[in-house]
Amino acid sequence: MRIAVTFEQGKIFQHFGHTEQFKVYDVSDGQVTKEQIVLTNGSGHGALAGFLTDMEVDALICGGIGNGAKEALSEAGIKLYAGAVGDADQAVRDFLKDELVYNPDTCCSHHGMEHHGGHCGEDKQGCAGQ
Repeated sequence: MRIAVTFEQGKIFQHFGHTEQFKVYDVSDGQVTKEQIVLTNGSGHGALAGFLTDMEVDALICGGIGNGAKEALSEAGIKLYAGAVGDADQAVRDFLKDELVYNPDTCCSHHGMEHHGGHCGEDKQGCAGQ
């Protein structure tokens, strides 16, 4: 299994479409066997689903994410764990213990507008009305 986490300075980056890097974890028998940081090279939003597909990622842990990206990941067969916050390595450890705290209803619903009230993963509006 291969898990990717939106990544910035050791933390889960809170805007999927703007992430500049992923931390990618290879997992075997419930243990991380390899870790690497991969630059997205400016790929954004929809292109990131293809980027993750090319990297053979099975699951993504991230903060905020828009509906279009959610759909693209679903079509690619990548399992999404959105709305996660905190340390990336700890999130993967929690995921492997089936203890990851995330919010599947997290949505970045303010594209093209200023971020009011925090980062995308902290957006309390949800996905209603999109």
